Amino acid sequence: MAGFRRFLTIVVVGAVLVVVAMMIFAPGSQRQRNAGRSGNPEGPIPVLAAEARIADVPVYLDGVGTTRALNMVTVHSQVDGTLVSVNFREGQDVKAGDVLARIDPTTYQAQLDQALAKKALDEAQLANARLDLERYTNLLKSNAVNRQQVDTTRALVAQLEAQVRLDQGAIDNARAYVNYCTIVAPISARVGIRLVDQGNLVHASDPTGIAMLTQIRPISVLFTLPQQQLGQVNKAFAKAPLSAEATESDSRQVLDRGTLQVVNNQVDQTTGTVQLKAEFPNADLQLWPGQFVNVRLLIDTLRQVVVVPTAAVQRGPNGAFVYLLQPDSTVSVRPVGVTQQDEAQAVIANGLQAKDRVVTSGFAQLADGRKVTVSGATGATGAALSSGNPDDTGASQPRRQRGAGKSEASGAAPGTTP
Repeated sequence: MAGFRRFLTIVVVGAVLVVVAMMIFAPGSQRQRNAGRSGNPEGPIPVLAAEARIADVPVYLDGVGTTRALNMVTVHSQVDGTLVSVNFREGQDVKAGDVLARIDPTTYQAQLDQALAKKALDEAQLANARLDLERYTNLLKSNAVNRQQVDTTRALVAQLEAQVRLDQGAIDNARAYVNYCTIVAPISARVGIRLVDQGNLVHASDPTGIAMLTQIRPISVLFTLPQQQLGQVNKAFAKAPLSAEATESDSRQVLDRGTLQVVNNQVDQTTGTVQLKAEFPNADLQLWPGQFVNVRLLIDTLRQVVVVPTAAVQRGPNGAFVYLLQPDSTVSVRPVGVTQQDEAQAVIANGLQAKDRVVTSGFAQLADGRKVTVSGATGATGAALSSGNPDDTGASQPRRQRGAGKSEASGAAPGTTP
């Protein structure tokens, strides 16, 4: 009997445990626990929102380029000789005409002196021949001399005149060599590292030269754009000069602002790109020859267009759309046309007006007609789009052009329930 009661007790306890387990793991209880953690799934969904606004949006074309000195000159000696002085410091900024170095001019000065003396000798002979010619010409009138003597003297005068001109050429040549012994800067630029030290024997045929001059104020940047954008560039360039911005390759920091100078006259068939050249004042020396930079070329400005944060634009089977906030705290799906967009804002061609409020977060649970509650961080979202009042109609921050068919935000298709 005692064994039967023990068995009955075990059965009853087991049944109780089974009932308790069923109550714990029942679907209703699971929903209650989930509801206790996350609230009512059918209730309002917390979202962030921002107002559409009117702004002027610049249109940029982005390219990658290399900074290059506007002018580069390798300073060579034009004569052979000993480098007796170096008159520059490495890294010094020099002006055109500044003396950079001097070469021993002794030999060349002696050659100049010889040429000067030779000319003086020939000029003296010429002066005597001219006197003879004048004397013989007067005697010929009285037939005191024959004509042959006069003609011979006239030829001698012409010969000596030619000799004097030849002497002058030799003087000019010798003086040029003497001047070459003083090496001056041909352009205003910055001197690089000295390649030859004072006291060395230099030659005109030396391949390395004495120093490198690099003009970096202003400076140029060569960059490329796809050939598909060539038409836009040429059309805008024909109307007015185009401004360009040079930015660091790993950030958006603007290094300098300049203007487009030239569009190359052919497309590189290997890469399908066209090369362009922009010039920058480089007053703060933020650009350096050989440096890789990104270039943003301003080709247009969209005036007084509707803009929203890029996060508000979603993509579905039927194209781009946004969730528009309604006065009754619900959202409706609104198809929109996107002209261009980047990581910060999108330009809306149609579908929205200024001051329309659009959702910028919480898309996973949104559907057409769903109740929402706008979080207090809405103002921060608006600030991300534009500093100041969202109703401000001033110029927007510069934006890089992207295709209207691309978006960094993706969401559910219109009318679908997650």
